[in-house]
Amino acid sequence: MQPSSLASPLSELDLNALRRAKHQLESPALAMKLASIVGAPLEKLLARMPAFANAKVTDATELALRKCLSIALRTLGRRDAGSLIAPDKPSNLLHKFAVATTGAAGGAFGVFALPVELPVTTTLMFRSICDIGRSEGEDLSSIETQLQCLTVLGMGGTSSEDDDAELGYFFMRGALAQAVSKASSEIATKGFSSHGSAALLRLLNAIAARFSVQVSEQIAAKSIPAIGAVLGAMVNTVFIDHFQQVAHGHFTVRRLERQYGNETIEAVYQTLDITLDA
Repeated sequence: MQPSSLASPLSELDLNALRRAKHQLESPALAMKLASIVGAPLEKLLARMPAFANAKVTDATELALRKCLSIALRTLGRRDAGSLIAPDKPSNLLHKFAVATTGAAGGAFGVFALPVELPVTTTLMFRSICDIGRSEGEDLSSIETQLQCLTVLGMGGTSSEDDDAELGYFFMRGALAQAVSKASSEIATKGFSSHGSAALLRLLNAIAARFSVQVSEQIAAKSIPAIGAVLGAMVNTVFIDHFQQVAHGHFTVRRLERQYGNETIEAVYQTLDITLDA
């Protein structure tokens, strides 16, 4: 056990959970994971993408995020919403299989399949994120929780406006926190159907700016000629697995914050050296 655990206010079980969460949140970038699957550097593949692809990615990303708000939570079962007692384990494998299927179907069409495939894939991913949040005691009937699930899609990587420095979890989370707070308050006042609210649009734009980078990497990984159904499915599986890991880490941190307080958890989190883990 690491020395930092000796003076930790957390129980050994919770400290291990936080250490696991940090490992999930600070894991290798999606680009590295995808490059290992396709056997080529993502930078070269991104450079080969046609110019019109960037506009397609931006449009498809924004559409996908809007569909998440209007569809995913309404189709996700709410019988366990808000339950804090022995929540069921999330159906990670089921969601991975569904996303792999969309990847297999769209693998041969590359960027041209984006407008059809991405909304479906993102909705499935969002449902999985909500499922993971529920398993960590989140109340899915809460507007704030719904938006927290959405922000996970914006925590999976950096945006084009970020500098080259490595950004930690709390920095990424803080960058979206104010937008979440304002959107949550506005929706609580005007109702969830107010998709055109200024605060919600700002939040969606902030998430889209980050999520679109990961979408571009996913599309680049599928741009290899004759990628085929199998590799297309593998790329999509890596894609959803990345965001499932971020969701597990994020909602574990939130669960522990409800128990120990935000400042305590952040302080302990910063002391953990995950490079020492086995």
